[in-house]
Amino acid sequence: MVAVEVTPVARDQVLKIMEKQGKPGAALRLYVQGGGCSGLTYGMTFDQKQSGDEVAYEQSGLTVVVDKASAPLLEGLRVDYLLGLEQSGFKIHNPNAKATCSCGKSFSA
Repeated sequence: MVAVEVTPVARDQVLKIMEKQGKPGAALRLYVQGGGCSGLTYGMTFDQKQSGDEVAYEQSGLTVVVDKASAPLLEGLRVDYLLGLEQSGFKIHNPNAKATCSCGKSFSA
């Protein structure tokens, strides 16, 4: 099982966005794909269905889904949400990242 933490602030924001988009009860899918200036990028989307080829778990009323290929790269990941003058939006902290770019959306492992 992959250990991913979605902070309470991030969870609340995800649930609000799901409600706005008419997708209450969907799962938050976290994944890794190739691209970005450091080689890999994070992805987040809402899924109504699961393929069965992923790890899914419940975290304080939010279902989080991670595909098996992304799981090793996301182990220990923390998703937070910041709202401030200098930074706003989702912030990802990945202990597996050897390097990250300044935008925070691209990393190398």
